[in-house]
Order: sequence, then C-alpha cells, then structure tokens
Amino acid sequence: MKEGAAPATESAAAESAAAESAAPAPAPGATSAAWFQRAKECIPGGVNSPVRAFRAVGGEPIVIRSGSGALIEDVDGRSYIDFVCSWGPLILGHAHPAVVEAVRRAAERGTTYGALCEVEIELAETVTSLYPGLEKVRFVSSGTEATMSAIRLARGATGRDLIVKFSGCYHGHADHLLVAAGSGLATFGRPDSAGVPESFASQTCVLPLDDEEALEALFRRQGDNIAAVIVEPIPANNGLLLQRAAFLGALRDLTRQRGALLLFDEVISGFRVGPGGAAELFGITPDLATFGKVIGGGLPVGGFGGGADIMDHLAPEGPVYQAGTLSGNPVAMAAGLETLRLLERERGWQKLEAAGERLETMLVPILEAATTPIQLVRCASIFWLAFQGGEPPRSAAAIDPHAAERYRRFFHLMLKNGVYLAPSSYEVGFLSLAHEDQHLERFCDGVAAALAAMGPS
Repeated sequence: MKEGAAPATESAAAESAAAESAAPAPAPGATSAAWFQRAKECIPGGVNSPVRAFRAVGGEPIVIRSGSGALIEDVDGRSYIDFVCSWGPLILGHAHPAVVEAVRRAAERGTTYGALCEVEIELAETVTSLYPGLEKVRFVSSGTEATMSAIRLARGATGRDLIVKFSGCYHGHADHLLVAAGSGLATFGRPDSAGVPESFASQTCVLPLDDEEALEALFRRQGDNIAAVIVEPIPANNGLLLQRAAFLGALRDLTRQRGALLLFDEVISGFRVGPGGAAELFGITPDLATFGKVIGGGLPVGGFGGGADIMDHLAPEGPVYQAGTLSGNPVAMAAGLETLRLLERERGWQKLEAAGERLETMLVPILEAATTPIQLVRCASIFWLAFQGGEPPRSAAAIDPHAAERYRRFFHLMLKNGVYLAPSSYEVGFLSLAHEDQHLERFCDGVAAALAAMGPS
C-alpha cells in the first residue's frame, strides 16, 4: 500500500474517501510548527498530555489532521503508519466503519443522559462475561479514574490504608499513585510530582518489580496493614517489562494469605492481549481489575470491577462513594461495545497474535544484525524496541540509561520514513487489525534503514 492510501477493505476505503472529501483543506501556512506555536499560547506546554510535546525525543510534535485504518495524516499532508494507536485503544485501527456507525447511531439518540441506559448494561454484561472472576463492573471516564476508584474501594472493603505499588508501573495521575520509590528495597514512597502532599505518598509503599524477597519482607512487616497490592501484570508504561508467572503467583499467594486485595491494572493489557487480559494469560484471578483503552473503542472510557462481595461496597449498596456525570456515557459505551463484539465475531485476538508473530519473524533478524544494541520485546499485539543487549529488562532498574539517547535518533529516522512510533523510549507500540503485512514490511524496512544510518553505538 502506498503512503496515504486508503485501507484495504472496500467499506473502509469508502469511509476514508468520504472523510477526505468532507475534511477542510489546510489553510496556507498551517503547518504542524505553526499549530504548535498557537497551542503553546493557550494550552500548558502546548499539549494536553506531556509525552505529546516530544520533549523525550527532541524537536516539535506533529499535529494530526486525520486517521484511517493503520494510517494517520498530519496538517502538513504527510502520511504515517501509526503504531501508537492512541496509546492502545485503537485495536481495530482508526475510524473503523462499524465503530463510526455505532457512534453515529448512538449520538443521534442523544449524546448524554446522566441516567441509566441500555448500552451501558450491555457493555457491562460483555465485559463481565469475558474477564475471569469479574461479576460486576462500574464504568468511569478514564483509566486514572478507574484505578483511583478501585483503590478507594479496596481501602473501604478491607478497612486498611496501605497500598503497595511497583517501581516501573504507572497507574494514572491520582495523588496517591504518583509516588516514587524511597531509599532501600521496600520503603514508603515519596511524592513524584509537585502538588502531592507527603502525607498522601506515605500511605503508598513502593517495591521493585521481579523481587519476591522484597515483597515477602514487606508482608512480614506490614501485612496486616495492606489494603491492596496494585500491579500492571504486563507493565507497559516504562518499557514492556514482562514479568515471570512465579512473581505474579507470589503476589496472589501473599495477598490471599494476609487478607489484602490483589488489583490488576489492565488499562493497557485488558481486552488487548486476549478476551480475559493478563488474568487469563497467566491463569491468575485478581480480586479487582481496572480497564480502559480498548473498552472505549477510541472514546474516553475506564472501568473497574471484581467479585460482587467487593463491588457491593460501592454506593448506593455500600459506604464507598464514587460517581461521575458522564460515567456510562451512551456514545462511548456504544463504541466500546461494538469494538468488543467485532473482536469476538472476527477472531480478532487470534489475528492480532498472528500479526505479532509475523512482525517478530521479520524483525528479529534485522535487530540481530544491527551494530546498535536493540531487541524486540513482545506480548501479543504490544511490542517494545529495547535499545540494549542481554536479557530483556523485567524491572525499571534494569533499563539501560543510554537507551533513551539511542531511541531519540531512531525515532526521527523512522518518522522521516513514514512510521509513527511513540515519542519516548519508554513507551510501547501497538498493532491493530488494520495493520496488514505491507505495513509490517514497511516498518521492518524502516527499522533496517534507520539502524544502518545510526551505525554502532
């Protein structure tokens, strides 16, 4: 497929052509650089999420005008194969016709009600039927809101205050989760952002990933005070730090023995690595799980759920308060429901795994021949290019500090080759059902050319 071409399916091609005819032509001089200058006048840093500013890779961000299938186009008219996929939600690709149609039909009936509606019940039934151990789920509007609410629920259900998280896992920007590790292997955290009180951070303990000894030591000292252990079972916000099943099993055993809850943050991995997320992949059922990304189908949706005995602590059944005006929004629910239904109908998860395997088969020989240290880390349709040798890192401390500088040059070379990757060496890439073999081949060709241009490092 040539750069800028429409997706392969006839329906997608028709949608793309219609979108192009309806889209306004860019104004003279309306380049990404010009738009970014305008943004900096009215938006802090020019962006509504920090990584979009390109500070980690240098240069100025591209400003996106449209997306269709596996492609995005910027305001300068340049087309790129997109492996960011809006940081994971677009498992079907951009503007999938079935999702667009579901959104259109829902919007025609009303964009928000602030009341219970049919489609949120249908999505809840679908989510609970697919994810292990999930009996009830409550929808919110973001992954941050989901993890924040789930932790409040865990504290309310257990009557305990202490939360345990892991260095290298990100759970959104709620105050008690913006916590960095203190000194030592198992210490109470300290604020990782201005504006977070020390008293908030003191209720969160930070441990290293992949370290059963530190985990067991903490539970010996503080086990009766721990409300929940929260972990990304597939950590994908600080590189793709694939964990051993034995480590996750130890989390399950210790929390069960000491009356703490195990909370899987599956905002990224949920309904992406399979219908049952990492819980199904590892055969470990958490007490609570949080979701986002895929269950919104490209619209702002989060969710948290677990067994009825825990979830019924939420108001109006129980004393733990949580609410949201746009929670269960009918348009967002329709997009998420259509996404999950299509994945089920079309064997989407099997197709994504097959695409991941093809990418790995094509890419690994290129990486092995490179003079720059680099390797592919992959789990289903999530992948990460780790610019280091040796064993793939399983903890934040194991990431090569020089990797970011190598990635900086690589990123811009790939961008020139028409491939859009995350503007940070710590962020992962995603495949979608819209990525065809020709897109994977162009990606691999781009990697080979970029690594050749970089030379030894």
